[in-house]
Amino acid sequence: MTGFDFDLFVIGAGSGGVRAARMSAGFGARVAIAEESRVGGTCVIRGCIPKKLLAYAAHYREDFEDAAAYGWRVPEPVFDWPALIANKDREIDRLNGVYKSLLKNSSVELIESRATLLDGHTVAVAGRRVTARVILLAVGAWPEVPPGAPPGITSNEAFHLPALPERIVVVGGGYVACEFASIFNGLGSKVIQLYRGEQILRGFDGDVRAHLAGELRKSGIDLRLGATIADASGIDADLIMYATGRRPRIEGLGLEAAGVRVNKQGAIAVDQFSRASADEVYAIGDCTDRVNLTPVAIREGAAFADTVFGGRPTPVDHETIPSAVFSNPPVAAVGLGEEAARARFPALDIYKSVFRPMKHTLTGRDRKTLMKLVVDRSSQRVLGAHMVGEDAPEIIQMAAIAVKLGATKPDFDRAMAIHPTAAEEFVLMRK
Repeated sequence: MTGFDFDLFVIGAGSGGVRAARMSAGFGARVAIAEESRVGGTCVIRGCIPKKLLAYAAHYREDFEDAAAYGWRVPEPVFDWPALIANKDREIDRLNGVYKSLLKNSSVELIESRATLLDGHTVAVAGRRVTARVILLAVGAWPEVPPGAPPGITSNEAFHLPALPERIVVVGGGYVACEFASIFNGLGSKVIQLYRGEQILRGFDGDVRAHLAGELRKSGIDLRLGATIADASGIDADLIMYATGRRPRIEGLGLEAAGVRVNKQGAIAVDQFSRASADEVYAIGDCTDRVNLTPVAIREGAAFADTVFGGRPTPVDHETIPSAVFSNPPVAAVGLGEEAARARFPALDIYKSVFRPMKHTLTGRDRKTLMKLVVDRSSQRVLGAHMVGEDAPEIIQMAAIAVKLGATKPDFDRAMAIHPTAAEEFVLMRK
C-alpha cells in the first residue's frame, strides 16, 4: 500500500464513515477522514440523538397529566424551550467530542474541511491535493424542500429555533414528519400536519399506518390527508416545517471527475460490497439511498472495512431490518407488512391485537396499542412483527432477533410470557 498519501480517505464523518475509518485503521491501514461540518453526522448532530431528546421532553406533558391518577399532586408545569435546547446542545457537543476522540485514539487523521474528488484516487481538501489508494464516500443526505414552496424550515433548523412556535404546520407523512408533529404537539404547539398521500408512513403495514393516524389525531394533532402546502393558504400559523424527504448530498462532490455513476434515484450507484462504478471508490450510508438508517450505515461501514482491508469480503444483508418511528405513540416494525407479504406468499395467517395499555386503566386516557404478526401459513414462519404503542422500539428490537432467525409462530407460542407487560401479547396471540 505505497505510493499514496493514505491507504483510505473517507469523505464524511458520520456514523458510517467513522466506523469504516476506525475499523480500517485497526486492520493497519493509514486512514484520513474529512468532515466539513461537525463530527457525528446526521444522527448525532441533527437527527436521531437530538430528536430523541426532544421526544423525551414532549412526553412529559402527558406524564404530568397522568400523575394525578396515581396519587401524585404536582404544581402546574411550565415548559422552558430555551433550557431544553441548551441542554440538548450541551449533549451534542459532548458527543461531538467523543467521536473526535474515537478517531484520534484509532490513529485516524481528521481533516475538518470540505473534500471533493479530483479523480478516483485524489481529493482536494483544506487547500491541498491528497491521494489515497481507496476512497470512501459517506456524505449522507440532506432535507429536501418542495420546489416553489413558501418559506419554512426543515428538521435541521427545528433543533435551533429561538422559541417554541405557538402554531406550526408540518408538511409530510414519513418518519420525520410524524416525529416532529408529535414533538411540537407534546410541547404545547398547535400542530397541523399535511400529507398529500392517502395515509401516513408509506411502506409500513396498513393497519399500523391507520392506527397511528388515529392516535395522532386523538393526541390533538390536526392531521389532514390528501393535502399539500398549496391547501394551507387559509391556515393561520407561525411557522411551516417541511419533512418531505431527503436527497443524497452529492452536489459538487466531483463524482463525474472520478467516474462515479449516479443512479436514476439521484444516489451513488454501488454493488453488494458498496463499490461504486469507479475503481477503488466506495460509498455507504444515505448517499447510496439503500436503507437510510444509522445502524445500516454503520453495518455498511464495517462490511466495507472487512472487505477492503480485512480480507473478508462481506456483503450487507438489507432484508429484515427493524425500524422505529419515535412519534407519540411510537411505531416499530421488523420484516414484512401484510400488504407486502401478500404480494410474495400465497396464504398468510394474520394475528392482531388492539388493547388499552394497563397504565391507562387508571388514567382513563384514550390510548390504544396495536400489535400484529404476519405469518406464512405454509411454513408458519413469522414474516413480520409490528407494534404501535409505548416502548414499541424496545420490544421490536428483541422480536427482530427471532424474525431474523426465521422463528415460527409455534416458536413464539412456546415462549413464556412476562406478566403483566404489553410485550407478552406477542407470545399470547392466538386469533
